[in-house]
Amino acid sequence: MMKKKLYIFIVIILSFLIFATYKIFIENKTIIEKDTILAMDTQISWVIYEKPSLYPLDLNAKIKTRIDELVKLLSVTDENSEIYKVNHHQERDINLSKDTKNVVLFTLQMAEKTNGALEPTIYPVLREWGFTTGKYQIPDETKIRDLLNYVDYRKVSLKENQIYLPEGMQIDLGAVAKGYIGDEIIKILKANNISFALINLGGNVQLLGTKPNGDLWNIGLKSPNSQDYIGILRLADCAVVTSGNYERYFIGEDNKRYWHILDGKTGKPADKHINSVTIVTKQGKLGDALSTALFVMGVDEAINYWKQSKDENDAFEMILITDDKKIYITENLVDSFTLQDKYKDYHMVVVTL
Repeated sequence: MMKKKLYIFIVIILSFLIFATYKIFIENKTIIEKDTILAMDTQISWVIYEKPSLYPLDLNAKIKTRIDELVKLLSVTDENSEIYKVNHHQERDINLSKDTKNVVLFTLQMAEKTNGALEPTIYPVLREWGFTTGKYQIPDETKIRDLLNYVDYRKVSLKENQIYLPEGMQIDLGAVAKGYIGDEIIKILKANNISFALINLGGNVQLLGTKPNGDLWNIGLKSPNSQDYIGILRLADCAVVTSGNYERYFIGEDNKRYWHILDGKTGKPADKHINSVTIVTKQGKLGDALSTALFVMGVDEAINYWKQSKDENDAFEMILITDDKKIYITENLVDSFTLQDKYKDYHMVVVTL
């Protein structure tokens, strides 16, 4: 009888130990939380790694709410957005929310720093090409010249939280908005003590920390001429933003390709023989702005701009892929980049200070 009781006692103890061990395993196991939302014509998705006991139940809802808030402010096509209101009430002072003011201010500052290569008032010309409506066309030269009279970021007046646009001028924050949204998502994750995450906003990727095991993230760099990757970047805790002439384009009746990145000086697709620009930086909004601006600048001007950007807040690295099969890569990215074997015919050019 005593043996039987001892046996039962041992079984109970073992069961308790097994359950306790299993519970500890579950509590320490890292889970993967994923979600997606469609915003600003882009699938925004995120992958978050955290222990079940530490993952906030309302985190995904917080992220979606924040994205919705920003889209309702910054969308150039949403008739209820703040920017739409600004664009349809020219020659009047319009009060801006804190977020819209921050994005407008940053965009104008980047326009000034890039000497108009980033041109937020290009929207009327962009619309004429059909890139905002899907009704693609090649505008005649006279129409482009007329619309360029309304393109000049220096004529936008921003005082405190009030913005003023001259008649006929419209502003588009699309070259910065996705990066700003990505930065705001990162803020939410950090406020909720999340350490490892990847956010995908179309051509923008933002990384929080490393992978949970300490490895770097592998970010594919799309080939300008096919659907595969020309190379892989291994990075952590940064934003990676790419703009290319293969993203949004149409083929005209002349069988030429026309893409959505316009030169504010000509009103036509920027054509400085660059296929894509990839920016690696701490801030998504900075990467967003520069990926567009450097595409417009061209290789030589882009390299000079990189060399002059010594301030910590403006620091960035870049990869420029040109139409003559050259890859210009800044020296600090060389060890992080691996060129795929099938693209060995591309010539790597290391850019140094």
